[in-house]
Amino acid sequence: MVYHEKTQPEPPCLAAERAKKKGTYNCEGVVTQLKADFKNKCYICEQKEPTSINIEHFKSRKGDKNLRLDWNNLFYCCGHCNNTKLAKTIYDSILNCTIKEHGVDTRIKYEIKPFPKEKALITALEDTPEVQNTAHLLNAVYNGIDTEQKQIEAANLRSDLLKEIKLFGDLLFDFDDDTLDSDEKERVKGIIIRHLRSSSKFTAFKRWIIRDNEVLKADFKEYI
Repeated sequence: MVYHEKTQPEPPCLAAERAKKKGTYNCEGVVTQLKADFKNKCYICEQKEPTSINIEHFKSRKGDKNLRLDWNNLFYCCGHCNNTKLAKTIYDSILNCTIKEHGVDTRIKYEIKPFPKEKALITALEDTPEVQNTAHLLNAVYNGIDTEQKQIEAANLRSDLLKEIKLFGDLLFDFDDDTLDSDEKERVKGIIIRHLRSSSKFTAFKRWIIRDNEVLKADFKEYI
């Protein structure tokens, strides 16, 4: 998870839907704006261009019309993560990636060894309910601690994650290559910087690779 700024004000259709007896949150412009705000990434697992898109309620609606149609409660989520989080009250108290001060990628550590079949290591760095619950959710998402189906989905997700981390690692090795001239080195640095942006796949994992390496952090700390 990384910070994403939510566009304000809300899409105009939501006010009209709230005036109805049974308004819908999936009205014109909502999912398109969510796609833009969340960089076409699932806000939980950070997979880009999900083929199964859910408009998720950050806090479960529980029949509450205001929560159901609240723009600030609508998030862009993949099917795997939405089903993992769905209707579990423990996840009503997690870090909010649209609030910068929540520090979703600094109060939790994201790691995975760049080898086949590795599990993700999600570590809560604070002993608060919001941080602990968020880490619990992320562990369930990446490692599939529930059903057999969720374990398969999580394995597929990690396969995509590992490919991206290997690509990122190759770029870091290229950047460290002394045979590159200054122009080549700057070109590689520019690619690495793009990988550290919130719009890239699995950004939180990449930022922690930089944070854990003092040499790399000297070159890229302003981008994490």
